[in-house]
Amino acid sequence: MIFSSLIFLYLFLPLCILSYSACKRIRSRNLVLVIFSLLFYAWGEPTRILYLLLSVAVNYLCGIGAGAEQKSVVRKLSLGVSLVFNLCMIGVFKYADFLISNINFIFGQDIPLTGIVQMIGISFYTFQVMSYVIDCYWETVTPQRDPLKFLLYVSLFPQLIAGPIVRYSTIAEEIDDRRTTLADLSYGFSRFVVGLAKKVILADNLFQIVEQFLGNIDSQTILGTWYGVILYSLYVYFDFSGYSDMAIALGRIFGFHFDENFRHPFLCKDITEFWQRWHISLGSFFRDYLLPLPVFGIRNKYLSLGLVWLCTGIWHGASWNYILWGLYYGAFILLEAKIGKKKMRSFPLWARHIYNKLVIIIGFGIFYFEDFKKLGMFLRNLTIFNPNGFFSFAEQMSLYNNLFLIIAAIACCFPLLELPKKLAEKHGTLKAGISVAGTVGCAVLLLLSSLLLVDATTVAFLYYRF
Repeated sequence: MIFSSLIFLYLFLPLCILSYSACKRIRSRNLVLVIFSLLFYAWGEPTRILYLLLSVAVNYLCGIGAGAEQKSVVRKLSLGVSLVFNLCMIGVFKYADFLISNINFIFGQDIPLTGIVQMIGISFYTFQVMSYVIDCYWETVTPQRDPLKFLLYVSLFPQLIAGPIVRYSTIAEEIDDRRTTLADLSYGFSRFVVGLAKKVILADNLFQIVEQFLGNIDSQTILGTWYGVILYSLYVYFDFSGYSDMAIALGRIFGFHFDENFRHPFLCKDITEFWQRWHISLGSFFRDYLLPLPVFGIRNKYLSLGLVWLCTGIWHGASWNYILWGLYYGAFILLEAKIGKKKMRSFPLWARHIYNKLVIIIGFGIFYFEDFKKLGMFLRNLTIFNPNGFFSFAEQMSLYNNLFLIIAAIACCFPLLELPKKLAEKHGTLKAGISVAGTVGCAVLLLLSSLLLVDATTVAFLYYRF
């Protein structure tokens, strides 16, 4: 099940909210959320829930074993079992066939592929439980002994499939005691509608244009290639940030406060800042749990950064282009670290913006093409070595037909929704009018999104794959 579907919007979510509201005790409300979360995850493929429950059971026991009250040997063993189990789960369900394919290619073998289907969202919930057990071992959180509460933490449907990666410490208190105010409901519903509009109105329509241009990369002109990859960058942003908006909004409706996952990343001034604004929960996970580790027994920040970006690429998918993509960004992060923040700030602001936007856009191209032959064509087509020329009628017509969509997408990269808030704070007399306008705007966006979903083939969220 996905958020951008009429079944979710007008059946699943209303039933969940009504059932949740009918319960007064926190344990009953937790049980309702667990039941609906498991139903959400099992929708269309019930067997996948078994692997989720297995992961919950193993990490629940390992979390207790890694707690401060246990003996040192038990704590270390519990941590080790958790890490091995979780990494093996990801390895089997996400990378087994990739590894076999590469062994066959390198050594000329004919080992049959497993055909194992990847579990949706396995990278997200596996990283969550890993962070929980590590925090128990580090004594930064107290192990959760109530299996229902731990199951709720792992399976909570707003963030289960595609993040953000929620730390246990972030919502530990709210699992036991939470309140949803009218302000929370207002914020939650309005932000959910904004996230839905990002997905349905912007991302899904941008995706159609992207497929038209990058899907036929061998015949694209220079301008057509740049046009396609720029729109792909916008598509990925609105698709993923739209999901994160909806996840954070749903959490707020049920009394949970998730951390932000995006902060207008295209406003960045360098690549380091871009990754401080983009997919923040993943970046903070690697920063806190992987960056401190010595590489080959050596503590060196550059080696550690290299390991972080190698793992970032591997995390995104079982394909060499994702590894190349991670190393590509890692190289620029290392370069900027070597130059230093002070010297980076000394460069003209316009030059820094041009530099980082070029790096980001080309990076999205590497992310798109899993086929290295097509990736090579893409990189060639960006330059004067493109055999298809500079310009064709196709780009002109596409730009003409989608001008308002593209202008809206670029405008929405800026923090436009913060302007009414600042205006209301500065001029209190306008607060009521702004509130009414916001409500009407959300109603229009919800109606338009719903109409677009009728008889439409919904494009699944990109990060469901990861």
